[in-house]
Amino acid sequence: MGKLKRIHAITLAAVMALAVAVPFAIAQSKDAGEHQGRHAEGRGGMRGGDRMGGAFFRNLDLTDAQKAQMKQIRESHSQNLRPLMEQIRAKRQELRQAREGGNFNEALVSQKLAEIAPLEAKLMGEQHRTHQEMLSVLTAEQKAKLEQSRNEMKAKWAERKASKKSAK
Repeated sequence: MGKLKRIHAITLAAVMALAVAVPFAIAQSKDAGEHQGRHAEGRGGMRGGDRMGGAFFRNLDLTDAQKAQMKQIRESHSQNLRPLMEQIRAKRQELRQAREGGNFNEALVSQKLAEIAPLEAKLMGEQHRTHQEMLSVLTAEQKAKLEQSRNEMKAKWAERKASKKSAK
């Protein structure tokens, strides 16, 4: 019985680690241009959290034809993304309900986390496919400029992280 509990604990820890890591990975993969959320439309008709269609691409001097292709790619992939996101949202609501009421049901929470993980993995896969399609629209110069922008953002985040650590 002790071995079963240890396996259960390891599985729970892995699923919880995944549940924590996946939102960060999804946030980074938002470069894929698929942000289905509260911020439906942002500046210039682009989605608010849509980096691939928003701030990053704004600096790439896309042609009108490239902008139209990007929009078509986002719209075609949204048909696959929307149902996944709705399923994830529903499972997260079930997870919240399982934690409420003062009685923590570890088995139910583990089950819900295990149900969410493959959906989030599938969502990330679809976002990465979208990302690759959108990258294929860019010229070599635009890709280089995008990579430079990403590296600059990474450096800024690293700098912020370092300054927060030194402030503590």
